Amino acid sequence: MSWALVAGGSKGIGFSIAEALARRKYNLLLVARNHDDLLHAKNLLEKNFHIEVETYACDLSLAESAKNIYDWFSDKGFKINILCNVAGSGGSEDFPELPENDVSTLLRTNLESTITLCSIIITQLKVNGPSYILNVGSLAGFAPILIKSVYSSAKSAIHSFSYSLRYILKEDKISVSCLCPGPVYTKPSIEKQTMNQMGWLGKHMAMEPGLVGELAVRGMLRGKMIIVPGKLATLISYVLRVLPDQFIAYLIYTFRKQKDNP
Repeated sequence: MSWALVAGGSKGIGFSIAEALARRKYNLLLVARNHDDLLHAKNLLEKNFHIEVETYACDLSLAESAKNIYDWFSDKGFKINILCNVAGSGGSEDFPELPENDVSTLLRTNLESTITLCSIIITQLKVNGPSYILNVGSLAGFAPILIKSVYSSAKSAIHSFSYSLRYILKEDKISVSCLCPGPVYTKPSIEKQTMNQMGWLGKHMAMEPGLVGELAVRGMLRGKMIIVPGKLATLISYVLRVLPDQFIAYLIYTFRKQKDNP
């Protein structure tokens, strides 16, 4: 029996991806930091979809987490053919206001955990193929975002890593996809932050996590490389990829300066 592992699957986009997989009758291994959140997610998914769900609580910002996760599912004999790297953090602060320790945590959670989990689980995915990897990037990863510089840089690295991994694993029957959503209202604070920072554009790009999760899994199973949920976000992603980074950074700088000094 094959399983899907969702790192960061207890709530938000991760839980919505888990729901979309459960809807297709995949059994799930959920990994996240908070044990109570995991238990709540497990109960909901088993009740609503009649599948098996196993959970493992760990902090994905810690270097040893990937090995601990691998040892956990290996010891229990779980065979994985889907890996979803959803764990991440953003927050309202970023460089240079963000304390040094928080910068390191942000980078480990958003970037290092994805790379190390892929590295350590690839052998399992090869044996149990055809398999899938879904890494979660962001629309912010297509451009240098001055107010989210560390976050957008980490997500840009996820995009690059996913492209490389797709061709590295192509002959091993492992499909690699990268989800790149715009604003997703996973909690009220994100909605407020989106409106403050992006205004009308953010309001019309924003999506609910349930739809994002469904579109992510649908795109992954179809072998799509870049998955950008929503028509407006898709259009903007094309524009961001065409324009030079220097020009985008200048536009964002000018917009923020005008907003701060009307």
